[in-house]
Amino acid sequence: MHCLQRNKRKVESKMDEQIFGSAVHDAVIRAVTEISADVKKLMKEALERETNETARSILSSMLENVEIAKAADKGVCQSPGYPTTWISFGEGNFPAHAAEVIGEAVGEATRKGYLRPSIVDPLTRVNPGDNTGKGVPNIEYQFHPGQKYVDFIISFKGCGAELGNAMKIMTTATLGLDKDFQGLKRFVLETALNAGGKPCPPFGIGIGIGGQMDIASKLSREAISTRNWTDTNEDPLLARLETELKDAINSLGLGAAGTGGDTVCLAVKINTAATHTAIAPVAINFHCWVARRAGIRIYDDGRVEKLL
Repeated sequence: MHCLQRNKRKVESKMDEQIFGSAVHDAVIRAVTEISADVKKLMKEALERETNETARSILSSMLENVEIAKAADKGVCQSPGYPTTWISFGEGNFPAHAAEVIGEAVGEATRKGYLRPSIVDPLTRVNPGDNTGKGVPNIEYQFHPGQKYVDFIISFKGCGAELGNAMKIMTTATLGLDKDFQGLKRFVLETALNAGGKPCPPFGIGIGIGGQMDIASKLSREAISTRNWTDTNEDPLLARLETELKDAINSLGLGAAGTGGDTVCLAVKINTAATHTAIAPVAINFHCWVARRAGIRIYDDGRVEKLL
C-alpha cells in the first residue's frame, strides 16, 4: 500500500497548475483563430502553382480569410470542429487536472464567441451550449518514462471532413502486399474520389493501418492532427506511400473546394501499429484545410515552447 501511494504521488503531478492552465487557454484561442503554420505554408505553395483560375480564386479567398480572422481576433471558421487533445508526460509531471482545464478553456472560448456551440448529445441532440459534454473534449494520454516535459496538442478538426471518412478491415490479399499495395492505394483513391468536396478541400488525409478497428481509427486521427504536414515519415516505406498517395489523389483533378484544379490534397500522413496476421485494418481520416491546431511543450522548470 505504501509503495502504491509513493508511486501515485510520483506520477501524479509536479506540473505547475497555473502555468499549465494559462498555456492551455492561450493554445485554445490560438488554435481557433489561426491555422497552423505548416498548413498555411502548403496553402500558399498550392496557390502559387495552381493553373485553374477558379481554384486560384478560392485558394486566395481562403488565405485572405485566415489573415482577416487573425487581425480581427475571430474564429477562422464558423464551425467549431471537434476538440481532441493529445497529452504526453513523464514521471512526476502528469497534469492531474488537465480534463477540467481543457474543458474550461473550450467553454470560455465558446462563451467569448470564438466557437459556435455545436457539440450535442448523439441521440437527443441536446446542446449544452459550451462545446463540452460526455467525452468532450476527448483526451488521449501517453506516458513516456524519463520525459522532463509535458507536450500538449489540441485539434479542432472540422466535422464536414468526417463525412468522407472510411474504414475497411482488409487482409493480406486485399491490401495487395505482393503488388506494391495496390489494394490499399485503390481504397484510398476511391475514398478521396467519393468524398469530393465534402471535406472542404484542399485537405489532409490521415491513414491508420493496423491494430483493430478502434486502433486504426485513432491512428488515422493522430497522424493528421499531430504531425507537421510538411514533415517526412521516418519509415522509408511509409514516406514513399505518403508521397505516392498524395500525388495520385491530386492527379484526380478535384481541386480546391472540389470544383476542379491542381491541388486537392496537401498532405497524406500514415500511422501504423502491429496487427493480427488475419487482418489489416485501414482507417482514412480527412482533415479540411482549416487546420485549427496548436501545440505547446511545458518543461518541468516552467518554460513553455511552441510546437504547432
